[in-house]
Parts: sequence; C-alpha cells; structure tokens
Amino acid sequence: MKYYLIVGEASGDLHASHLMRALKDIDAEAEFRFFGGDLMTAVGGTRVRHYKELAYMGFIPVLMHLRTILRNMKMCKQDVVDWHPDCLILVDYPGFNLKIAEFVKSHTNIPVYYYISPKIWAWKEYRIKNIKRDVDQLFSILPFEVDFFEKKHHYPIHYVGNPTADEVRAFLQSSPVANKEPIIALLAGSRKQEIKDNLPAMLQAVKPYENNYQIVVAGAPGIEPSYYQQFMQGSQADIVFGQTYALLAKSHAALVTSGTATLETCLFGVPQVVCYKIPLPAVLGFLRRHFLKVKYVSLVNLVAGREVVKELLEDFSVANIRSELQKILSGPDRDRMLQGYQEVKQALGDEKAPDNAARLIVDTLNIKD
Repeated sequence: MKYYLIVGEASGDLHASHLMRALKDIDAEAEFRFFGGDLMTAVGGTRVRHYKELAYMGFIPVLMHLRTILRNMKMCKQDVVDWHPDCLILVDYPGFNLKIAEFVKSHTNIPVYYYISPKIWAWKEYRIKNIKRDVDQLFSILPFEVDFFEKKHHYPIHYVGNPTADEVRAFLQSSPVANKEPIIALLAGSRKQEIKDNLPAMLQAVKPYENNYQIVVAGAPGIEPSYYQQFMQGSQADIVFGQTYALLAKSHAALVTSGTATLETCLFGVPQVVCYKIPLPAVLGFLRRHFLKVKYVSLVNLVAGREVVKELLEDFSVANIRSELQKILSGPDRDRMLQGYQEVKQALGDEKAPDNAARLIVDTLNIKD
C-alpha cells in the first residue's frame, strides 16, 4: 500500500521513521512519500520537502515566511491528490496538518490518520470540530488524552503507547548504564529562542556546583555549536551533540526546558527542575486564567496528574532554579521525585507505539478494501 506522511519538526521525523519501519514489517509492499527529515529518508521512499522548510514557530517567524508556508501547503495538497495514497498519515504539527486534512477530506476519498494527536487539551480546544470532521482515526501517545477525547468530546481515540518510552527502553537495553555520575545535565530547548532565554540562567544557577559536578549542555540537532558558545563564556560547562540519551543515562540531576525532554529525563530516572523563561509572566497568568486548559506544562506532571517535578515559569529566576536544584541533588525531595517517576512509567505502560499504530492502520485499510 501507499502511505503519505507529513511531519513538521525533528521529533516528528523521529517518530514517523519508527512508524514507517513498523509499517514495512507488516506490509512488505509499503511505499512512502512524505514531508519529513533525514531519519524518514533513511527508511526509504520519496521525500518531497524537508521539514526544515516548514518549521517556523512563533508569530513573527510565521508572518515573515508566510508566503513560503502557503506555497508549501498548496504544493502538498496537490501532491497528495496526484499521488493518491491509500492513506494520509499526519504526525503532530497541527497548524499545518489540520489544513491538509481539511482539504484531503473535502476533495478526495483518502482516509486520514493522525499519529500523535494534537494537544488541544492545552490550547485551541475548538480544533476538535476539525478533527471530528476531517480525521478518520486518531492515535494518542499520552494516556490522559483518552478521557479528554472520548468522555468530554465523544470522539473515539486509540492510545497506542508512548514512542519516547519505547525509544528510552530500547536505548537502555542496548547501552545499559550501571551507575550515575556526578553530572548535571542542561537541556535548554531545541530552538534558538528557547536556548537564548533559558541557557544563561541555567549556567548561572549551576555555577556554585562546578567544582563538584561536571556540567554538560545537551546540544540540540540543527543548532550550530557557535550559537551555544556565546552563552557559555566564563562557564566550565561542556557541550555534546547527538548524545542526549547517553548523557541522561549517566546524569545525577538535570535542568530541563519543558517539552518531550522532561519526559525523557523522567524515563532515565534523573531528578529535574523544569525551567522555562516567560518574557512576560503576567501574560502567562492571564492565559492560565482565560485560555490554557491545564495546570502543568511538563509531560511528567501531566501524565501523573499531579506535581512530580517543580515547574519554574512565572517564578523563573536564577535563585529559584538554584534552590530547587539543591533540593533534588540529595534528600527526601529527590526520593519523592523518583517515586513519582514510577507512577509516570506505569501510566505510560510498555506498549510499542509504532507497532500498535501500524497494525491499526493496516487493519483498518484492509477492512475498507
């Protein structure tokens, strides 16, 4: 069968590549065409556009590149129609992908599957109307989403497991680590603006620990080393690229900018402080009161349904980061956090997300035939 996939960022490229491999294991004649990245390209098929040509985040970057975004969207719609796959598989990236789903649903009979459901429980809940109208099957990687979609919005959804949990388990099986080392890891985000906002404060907060701990920054893919160096002047910190899992496997504690990295850090059993600088904290307070639908920003706390890790957003400061870090280096706060991590792991389960999703996709396509 023919599968057309669309991703818009590095994490989508990773998850989609695993899904493609799982589809090939089930469907020996699988053909792929996609908007994706290097990892998907390595699996095989035809890459139409690299996700870097789509990945504009924030109001100003999107506005500046609006013509390019619209051109890519138009081209994508036509390419899907021309190739006419057996199904369209969308991976996260809802701003772009839901527009594609709307077009495909209204102009073709191609079934639309969504792998890694849009996080409308946090923001833009009105998108549920589009999902109900335009998406045939929705696959979730977060267990609490099932109640949100099924009980609140009466829309059936498949929880297939969590691919990040799959990836961490696979890494630990292939590269077991016996003991933690005196390392404090700094994961300051995957985008330049996040790094600029968070890394300087993180480095300043760990300054008193440089003699007793090795400070290591996890470099994000696609960000040049020189961009980090401007913030690391006067610091004893090291930086590594392409070794985030190896770093977390050995680390004693971590400072982490919110995102998938918080869940990865949890799954490696590394106590963490979640740090995310908000340029206008008062705006976040307003958004929390009127628009945001969740109490937490880290996936760890969202999955647990309670505060397992400390989140510093409105109260982001060097002093607060340092204070919270001290609490998790040793003592009861560290032990409580590690116990909370066990709740998260249990909630996620040990299902293999790409295998489950691939099986459901192929089964439903065979039923349609």
